[in-house]
Amino acid sequence: MKEDLLQDPVFGMAAEQFDRVADFLGLEQRVRERCKWPKRLITVSLPVTMDDGRTEVFFGYRVQHHLSRGPVKGGLRFHPSVKLGEVAALAMWMNWKCALMGLPYGGGKGGIACDPRAMSMGEQERLTRRFAQEIGQFIGPEVDVMAPDVGTTAQHMAWILDTYSTREGRFVPEVITGKPVELQGSEGRTQATGHGVAFLATRALNKLGLPVLGASAVVQGFGNVGSYAVETMSGYGMHVRGVSDLSGAIWNKAGIDALDLRAHVAKTGGVAGFPDAEAIDPDEMLEQECDILVPAAMERVITEKNAGNLKCRILAEAANGPTTPEADSIIEERGDIFLIPDVLCNAGGVTVSYFEWVQNLQRFSWTKLEVLAKLETKLNEAFENLMDFCEERKCGHRLGALATGIDLVARVKKTRGLFP
Repeated sequence: MKEDLLQDPVFGMAAEQFDRVADFLGLEQRVRERCKWPKRLITVSLPVTMDDGRTEVFFGYRVQHHLSRGPVKGGLRFHPSVKLGEVAALAMWMNWKCALMGLPYGGGKGGIACDPRAMSMGEQERLTRRFAQEIGQFIGPEVDVMAPDVGTTAQHMAWILDTYSTREGRFVPEVITGKPVELQGSEGRTQATGHGVAFLATRALNKLGLPVLGASAVVQGFGNVGSYAVETMSGYGMHVRGVSDLSGAIWNKAGIDALDLRAHVAKTGGVAGFPDAEAIDPDEMLEQECDILVPAAMERVITEKNAGNLKCRILAEAANGPTTPEADSIIEERGDIFLIPDVLCNAGGVTVSYFEWVQNLQRFSWTKLEVLAKLETKLNEAFENLMDFCEERKCGHRLGALATGIDLVARVKKTRGLFP
């Protein structure tokens, strides 16, 4: 199993990052091995009746990296390329992210290999409920709390909540986060990740002595995270010059109106053809001059082929694992790019998910303003702690962020000991 995981390029990348940090921290072998490998790797087959009457079997995955500090936390994604190794890597990163943010969680992640765009909502509901039923014995408010991710929404979380609650015979809102507000979801959860990305970008601008008003940005990806990052940055007075998604990429040096673009995407399904911008090659867009570059799509988009050509001052990693280790080395050697690593940059989602979980446990709710204020406080605290750590240890931001999270998990495992 170890060899199979390491052969997956995404898990191999996460493992390489971990090994580098473990060497940096000088972790002893017995703690190092326990921290690296996931506790549970769950694979289920999911037969679903499709709208045309045929039965199609999908494969779903859930990886729980560690439960040493509390229940695992992490999203569920629907995407054609979902594989066990990728899900295991995302669970590992989530583990370090929760520790970095001081959240009482281990890392988890789930995925189903499917194309939701080619499925009706009825088919998606049957698939989601089947998955929830198959893994029901492995999830729970104190075991594993899922949330939306790529290809899933609050509606998918509502179906999981209903399936789990039906099984338990009572309403259990704390089993899932990112659910609709009317089902005791949290205000501010939908925009949390994108809002956090934009907020941290302003903190990086402050550190560099650059003005927020008028700063330029390029955003790759206009899903939930990217769209709210665009809206929040625009609200801060920044000019978002370029945006891309699966349909293509658009460019307007003077800035793209966030609300007009959202309306266009809702009508057409993609950013391509937006009337107030011109088309640009998506790969070329990444290399345009800007203050802030936000990769908010999938993994491994900043590579050794384009890292040397980036012309941004700040690289804000809204996606998980968007920068390969080879590209990391190039960026570190350049020394002219301020990196906000993914485990911090996109931590807004899991942080507000934590707030939602706490509200559910207490049967109490906060306003959107309260939620976003608490989020900014947590992000700013983690950002300042990271800056202090990197200055003290003379290391890069990614190494510092991962080291902070991994060190906490390692200390907890060492303190708890190994059950015979």
